[in-house]
Amino acid sequence: MRAVICEKWGGPGELKVAEVAPPALADGAVRIRVMAAGVNFADTLMIAGHYQLKPPFPFSPGLEVAGEVTECAPGITRTRVGERVLAFTGHGGFAEEAVTAEANVYPIPSAMDFVTAAAFPVVYFTSHFGLANLVRLVPGETLLVLGAAGGVGLAAVEIAKRLGATVIACAGGKEKTAVARDHGADHVLDYRAEDIRQQAKALTGGLGVDAVFDPVGGEAFTAALRGTAPGGRILVVGFASGTIPQIPANILLVKNVTVIGYSLGGHRKRDPELADRSLDEIFAWWAEGALKPRISRTLPLADAAEALEALAGRKSTGKIVLIPRIGDNDP
Repeated sequence: MRAVICEKWGGPGELKVAEVAPPALADGAVRIRVMAAGVNFADTLMIAGHYQLKPPFPFSPGLEVAGEVTECAPGITRTRVGERVLAFTGHGGFAEEAVTAEANVYPIPSAMDFVTAAAFPVVYFTSHFGLANLVRLVPGETLLVLGAAGGVGLAAVEIAKRLGATVIACAGGKEKTAVARDHGADHVLDYRAEDIRQQAKALTGGLGVDAVFDPVGGEAFTAALRGTAPGGRILVVGFASGTIPQIPANILLVKNVTVIGYSLGGHRKRDPELADRSLDEIFAWWAEGALKPRISRTLPLADAAEALEALAGRKSTGKIVLIPRIGDNDP
């Protein structure tokens, strides 16, 4: 099979596409014929050796895929051969075939194409589970979304609106704030030209926002913290800025602010039934038309480096999806 291969830590330019042996089918796992693979900022961290997961060389990046199940290990009961699915792979998704544990595999609606499905696991699942179950966002609250034009940020905007919140979307530049507004944001904030703290206060009558969704970190986190209302919550999703913020605990104390560290994988393992319900709900919202994934580009495996460079350079909005098998179509 063809796969994107990482042989040493480095940037996207170090990757190559090669013919390799298909991954072995482990106990409790399924094999997926990959039709589409979502590209994520975490992939850039993984190939650089900066991600919490460091696979042995050589490996293929790729945290999420959509495709068709072609083989199941003995004892598999929830998944069947021929089923159309999306899956968390951890790594190995940028390939024509991927193997992952059955617990990471979920059937997709019959009306959902593979490219759309590949855009769901990381950004929509992460956003919904975090906002609905950890932040517990309720109608009438105000949510500040940092990095709001990226894949997970746009998903958070749409999900927060569906949960009944007022959304302030923060992104860099007029083009990106326009994308966030098109996806339902009530207010937009250009961090290049506006002060996050001041605008968060101004747009809430001086009170501050009830909650923050932060995949960015760095100075944006600190500004958002200072623009959070007393009793507010901040969901820490990632550090796309490259800087992990040092949280001033005195502000947490004085303002009674809660900072929630969040990794979806751990929550899926601890409460798989709640995770299943979360995914069922976002699929239902997608069917209603409330969620509209923005696929900014689809590229072949050979252009994986270009896709990762676009993410690392903040030159894309929404999701970029790789198509391992050019010429294949959805059933």
